[in-house]
Amino acid sequence: MRSLMVTSIGVTCAAALTLPLAAPALSAPVPHASSARPPSAAPQSPGAGPPAAPATPAAPAAPATHAGSAPTESTPTDSRTATGAPDDSGEPDDRSAGVAGSTQSLPLERLAASSDRSAAPAPGRGLDRRTTRPFSLVGVVWDDAEAELHGTVQVRTRAAGGERWSDWQDVETHNDEHAADLGSDERASGAVRGSTAPLWVGASDGVEVRVHPEAADEEGRSIAVRLPEGLRLELVDPGPDPATESAPAGQAGAVPGGRTSATPASLPVRPGPPPAGTAAVVPETLTAASAAASAVNAEFAPLGASLIPAMTQAETAEAAAEAAEEAVGAKPYIGPRPGIITRKGWGADEKLRERNFAYTKTVKAAFVHHSATGNNYTCKQAPSVLRSIYRYHVKSSGWRDFGYNFAVDKCGNIYEGRAGGVSRAVLGAHTLGFNTNTMGIAVLGSYSSTNPPAAAVTAVAKLTAWKLGLFGRNPKGKVTLVSGGSNKYAKGKKVKMNVISGHRDGFATECPGARLYKKLGTARTSSAHLQGR
Repeated sequence: MRSLMVTSIGVTCAAALTLPLAAPALSAPVPHASSARPPSAAPQSPGAGPPAAPATPAAPAAPATHAGSAPTESTPTDSRTATGAPDDSGEPDDRSAGVAGSTQSLPLERLAASSDRSAAPAPGRGLDRRTTRPFSLVGVVWDDAEAELHGTVQVRTRAAGGERWSDWQDVETHNDEHAADLGSDERASGAVRGSTAPLWVGASDGVEVRVHPEAADEEGRSIAVRLPEGLRLELVDPGPDPATESAPAGQAGAVPGGRTSATPASLPVRPGPPPAGTAAVVPETLTAASAAASAVNAEFAPLGASLIPAMTQAETAEAAAEAAEEAVGAKPYIGPRPGIITRKGWGADEKLRERNFAYTKTVKAAFVHHSATGNNYTCKQAPSVLRSIYRYHVKSSGWRDFGYNFAVDKCGNIYEGRAGGVSRAVLGAHTLGFNTNTMGIAVLGSYSSTNPPAAAVTAVAKLTAWKLGLFGRNPKGKVTLVSGGSNKYAKGKKVKMNVISGHRDGFATECPGARLYKKLGTARTSSAHLQGR
């Protein structure tokens, strides 16, 4: 297979968008070889943005391994296609050359009755305590994406290099509402699997898991049910952090090369393609896939930038007015563009995702989520959490890319999510039934019983004031959306919602957690104020 390394030459942004991309193989879960993702790319919406060019694989980067991991194998393997070369413990692996991080995918075994009352009793499936290669995030997946896991999933882990085991932690079992819409190309690819929400556990090298099937009858009595077929425990190692500049907590304001000033107002802020003829230089270390993911933001920051700098209110408004012909002479309602950490900045491995970008026509509303990964992370670890979720979404769950359009950490840092351009109407997989013409924002953490930090709520307000403003949306307004089918609204039903809604508004779910949901009113008011309304 031929490879290509992008060299340091001057190219236009438009040319950068046509650089050949590496297409990741999303193959079938073991042992069903029939569910491989077809090679065709998702269709592009008319006028929504330029499609990527046919793929010529990019040259592999140096393999990234976690401390304590075995040397990278010469033959790429994948937990979805093979067991991989086992280590001394006989555990499967998917480490492949040039792909950062790794996933251990372990089949769950039938459990015998246990005297440990803190663990879920039989009948069930799980794994007894065992030593593994390092990992930081866990989740459980199964073969059929349409099958539900009725019951409980609990894990406990051992801190890497130590002897201390954690208490049993609950894993959120209902995760299908965070997914591509039914009937969409992404959902119908044949690669999607059922999955729990991922849980961040921090650097660990030992695990124990219990899956207990349980459901309730009409009278609320507990009844035994069958578990889905093909249950596997996914242990995700995010790999090392990228060697990039960092920004102060809550402000992504610097970019590589020392540029800290705002993007010139003469460069329009708009959801369309970058201006033709804008000169750019592709760094030598940037692969074709990374260049394409970066080029769609080239009107805001140089190719390969780790951070998109913030703009002032005046600069943002001027740029927006120039971009919208119908708004010439009128004051646009748009908030100042916040600093945004790019995919390059948090270390997204562009070889994992499907190569092309998918768009919708517009952005009518924003759905706010929590990631349900727990609150036991530091803001310095947030990029690792994102890389873990990204790998879990793509390699374990079979999605085309990271599901959310944006993410926000507890310190208020804003991150670019699904690839395709921060200012564009990128089709995500975040709110089942309502992914079309919307965007999804995941606040990292679990907020059912914990209050979200004020910095995170403020970041949601800043992001929506800018992004919704690009599409003329009032954060305090209402909008009518058409359901693609969910457990709350039938397919085709027209639903009136807040322009800033919580996930539970479109799906019967706890997400974004009761405590975060209660803060959405504050976010709407602040967002509208930032727009000048």
